[in-house]
Amino acid sequence: MRLLSVFLFVFLLPFCVSAQKIQNSSYSTVGYINEDGKVQNQSYSTLGYFKPDGKVQNSSYSTLGYIKDDGKVQNSSYSTLGYIKDDGKVQDASYRTIGYIKDDGKIQDASYRTIGYAKGVNRKQAAAAVFFFFFRLN
Repeated sequence: MRLLSVFLFVFLLPFCVSAQKIQNSSYSTVGYINEDGKVQNQSYSTLGYFKPDGKVQNSSYSTLGYIKDDGKVQNSSYSTLGYIKDDGKVQDASYRTIGYIKDDGKIQDASYRTIGYAKGVNRKQAAAAVFFFFFRLN
Protein backbone atom coordinates (compact mmCIF):
# COMPACT_ATOMS: atom_id res chain seq x y z
CA MET A 1 0.00 0.00 0.00
CA ARG A 2 2.84 2.35 0.73
CA LEU A 3 4.48 1.21 -2.43
CA LEU A 4 5.11 4.30 -4.33
CA SER A 5 5.10 2.49 -7.57
CA VAL A 6 1.34 2.68 -7.10
CA PHE A 7 2.52 6.23 -7.07
CA LEU A 8 0.82 7.29 -10.27
CA PHE A 9 -0.76 10.14 -8.31
CA VAL A 10 0.82 13.31 -9.51
CA PHE A 11 -1.02 16.60 -9.75
CA LEU A 12 -0.21 20.03 -11.10
CA LEU A 13 -2.71 22.39 -12.63
CA PRO A 14 -1.68 25.27 -14.89
CA PHE A 15 0.26 25.30 -18.15
CA CYS A 16 3.94 26.22 -18.02
CA VAL A 17 6.96 25.25 -20.02
CA SER A 18 9.10 23.65 -17.36
CA ALA A 19 8.64 20.47 -15.36
CA GLN A 20 9.46 20.10 -11.68
CA LYS A 21 12.08 17.46 -10.87
CA ILE A 22 11.58 14.63 -8.43
CA GLN A 23 14.96 13.51 -7.10
CA ASN A 24 16.13 10.69 -4.86
CA SER A 25 18.27 11.25 -1.77
CA SER A 26 21.41 11.36 -3.93
CA TYR A 27 19.88 14.16 -6.04
CA SER A 28 19.53 11.89 -9.07
CA THR A 29 16.43 12.74 -11.07
CA VAL A 30 13.83 9.96 -10.89
CA GLY A 31 11.02 11.82 -12.59
CA TYR A 32 9.16 14.98 -13.42
CA ILE A 33 5.81 16.52 -12.73
CA ASN A 34 4.79 18.86 -15.51
CA GLU A 35 2.63 21.84 -14.76
CA ASP A 36 -0.18 20.33 -16.82
CA GLY A 37 -0.23 17.34 -14.43
CA LYS A 38 1.70 14.82 -16.53
CA VAL A 39 4.04 12.60 -14.49
CA GLN A 40 7.11 11.26 -16.26
CA ASN A 41 10.04 9.07 -15.28
CA GLN A 42 13.69 10.13 -15.71
CA SER A 43 13.56 9.06 -19.38
CA TYR A 44 10.47 11.22 -19.99
CA SER A 45 8.16 8.23 -20.43
CA THR A 46 4.69 9.08 -19.15
CA LEU A 47 3.75 7.32 -15.91
CA GLY A 48 0.44 9.04 -15.31
CA TYR A 49 -1.53 12.21 -14.83
CA PHE A 50 -2.81 14.45 -12.07
CA LYS A 51 -6.11 15.92 -13.12
CA PRO A 52 -7.42 19.29 -11.81
CA ASP A 53 -10.37 17.50 -10.17
CA GLY A 54 -8.01 15.38 -8.03
CA LYS A 55 -8.17 12.22 -10.12
CA VAL A 56 -4.89 10.33 -10.57
CA GLN A 57 -4.53 8.27 -13.72
CA ASN A 58 -1.91 5.93 -15.13
CA SER A 59 -0.40 6.33 -18.59
CA SER A 60 -3.39 4.51 -20.14
CA TYR A 61 -5.77 6.96 -18.46
CA SER A 62 -7.13 4.32 -16.08
CA THR A 63 -8.00 5.81 -12.70
CA LEU A 64 -5.52 4.90 -9.96
CA GLY A 65 -7.14 6.99 -7.29
CA TYR A 66 -8.14 10.38 -6.02
CA ILE A 67 -6.68 13.20 -3.99
CA LYS A 68 -9.44 15.03 -2.19
CA ASP A 69 -9.38 18.72 -1.26
CA ASP A 70 -9.09 17.75 2.42
CA GLY A 71 -5.90 15.74 1.69
CA LYS A 72 -7.44 12.27 1.72
CA VAL A 73 -5.83 9.90 -0.78
CA GLN A 74 -8.08 7.15 -2.11
CA ASN A 75 -7.59 4.29 -4.53
CA SER A 76 -9.81 3.74 -7.57
CA SER A 77 -12.40 1.96 -5.40
CA TYR A 78 -12.54 4.95 -3.05
CA SER A 79 -10.83 3.07 -0.20
CA THR A 80 -8.65 5.40 1.83
CA LEU A 81 -4.92 4.89 1.34
CA GLY A 82 -3.81 7.79 3.50
CA TYR A 83 -3.84 11.47 4.27
CA ILE A 84 -1.73 14.47 3.33
CA LYS A 85 -1.90 17.09 6.06
CA ASP A 86 -1.48 20.82 5.47
CA ASP A 87 1.78 20.76 7.44
CA GLY A 88 3.24 18.14 5.06
CA LYS A 89 2.74 15.09 7.26
CA VAL A 90 1.83 11.99 5.25
CA GLN A 91 -0.22 9.35 7.07
CA ASP A 92 -1.50 5.92 6.14
CA ALA A 93 -5.16 4.90 6.38
CA SER A 94 -4.73 4.18 10.12
CA TYR A 95 -3.34 7.70 10.73
CA ARG A 96 0.20 6.41 11.34
CA THR A 97 2.82 8.85 10.12
CA ILE A 98 4.71 7.39 7.17
CA GLY A 99 6.57 10.48 6.04
CA TYR A 100 6.88 14.22 5.61
CA ILE A 101 6.97 16.68 2.74
CA LYS A 102 8.86 19.73 3.99
CA ASP A 103 8.36 23.32 2.83
CA ASP A 104 11.69 23.19 1.00
CA GLY A 105 10.57 20.09 -0.97
CA LYS A 106 12.53 17.56 1.08
CA ILE A 107 10.76 14.18 1.27
CA GLN A 108 11.39 12.26 4.48
CA ASP A 109 10.28 8.89 5.81
CA ALA A 110 8.75 8.44 9.30
CA SER A 111 12.25 8.38 10.84
CA TYR A 112 13.08 11.73 9.21
CA ARG A 113 15.55 10.12 6.78
CA THR A 114 15.65 12.04 3.53
CA ILE A 115 14.46 9.84 0.68
CA GLY A 116 14.07 12.48 -1.99
CA TYR A 117 13.38 16.02 -3.09
CA ALA A 118 10.49 17.70 -4.87
CA LYS A 119 11.43 21.36 -4.78
CA GLY A 120 8.78 23.62 -6.26
CA VAL A 121 6.20 20.82 -6.42
CA ASN A 122 2.82 21.23 -4.75
CA ARG A 123 2.89 19.30 -1.43
CA LYS A 124 -0.16 17.23 -2.25
CA GLN A 125 1.26 16.31 -5.63
CA ALA A 126 4.64 15.48 -4.13
CA ALA A 127 3.00 13.26 -1.51
CA ALA A 128 0.78 11.63 -4.11
CA ALA A 129 3.82 10.99 -6.25
CA VAL A 130 5.28 9.19 -3.24
CA PHE A 131 2.09 7.12 -2.86
CA PHE A 132 1.91 6.21 -6.52
CA PHE A 133 5.14 6.63 -8.45
CA PHE A 134 8.62 7.11 -7.08
CA PHE A 135 9.51 6.29 -3.47
CA ARG A 136 8.59 3.90 -0.73
CA LEU A 137 7.71 5.15 2.73
CA ASN A 138 8.06 2.42 5.38
